[in-house]
Amino acid sequence: MWDYTDQVMDHFRHPRNVGVIDNPDGKATVGSLACGDALTFMFKLGEDGKIAEAKFQTFGCASAVASSSALTEMVIGKTLEEAEKITNREIAAYLGGLPDQKMHCSVMGKEALEAAIHNYRTGEESVVQVHEEIVCTCFGVSREEIERITRENNLHSVEEVTNFCKAGGGCGMCRDRIQEIVDEINHSAAAAAAPAPATKKMTVLQKIKLIEQTLEEQVRPVLRKDGGDVELIDVEGDVVRIAFRGMCAGCRSAAITRDNLIATALHEFVDPAITVVME
Repeated sequence: MWDYTDQVMDHFRHPRNVGVIDNPDGKATVGSLACGDALTFMFKLGEDGKIAEAKFQTFGCASAVASSSALTEMVIGKTLEEAEKITNREIAAYLGGLPDQKMHCSVMGKEALEAAIHNYRTGEESVVQVHEEIVCTCFGVSREEIERITRENNLHSVEEVTNFCKAGGGCGMCRDRIQEIVDEINHSAAAAAAPAPATKKMTVLQKIKLIEQTLEEQVRPVLRKDGGDVELIDVEGDVVRIAFRGMCAGCRSAAITRDNLIATALHEFVDPAITVVME
């Protein structure tokens, strides 16, 4: 049995604002009965431009009902701009927390709110773009959705993604692709958070050490996957001389590797003025 909080059980047993609104200003349905969860969310604005009424109909577990009920309470009295800033984690926190495996219910609420606001602003019934890459065909989850929940919830594994949007919880064929996306997002976030290179001029020894560190951490792991390696030969001002070793020695793509991998890494982590020359 799930370890539900008292707030979750209260909203499950006594859900607020269940029903429909005649001629709502915004309305959307997310999820799918075939996937086990579906939510229809709608709202009506007051004369002051704030949400005066919000109602829902849902099919799902206790967490789905409670998350939908909590969402309606959270948005009433807010402007659309204020409401769309509500995160799925805030919905879960409003309920005193949700089990990890049920966080997708709070995400469904967030998606329904966004879709209903989109419906009000555009008249369109769906926010999904036809060009979006569907990663999990079992649950119809796009790459864009996986990227969003990964960023917003600081996720790092397929299991966490499954908890938040069910992707990867069906046949499992997409799990490797999901992990690739998660790794890409976290790598980009780590790079963005990394401190900017110091503007203070480095000594020659400091520069050589930083070049060697960059080659070791950013370049060699990539080359070694294919049996290759790189050796730092010399540093003359902004000219870095290198030699490829192993399978990379004499490779026809050596110049491409030099420019796209080695030079790019040294420009980012050492100095944009560096020129890389092969021996």
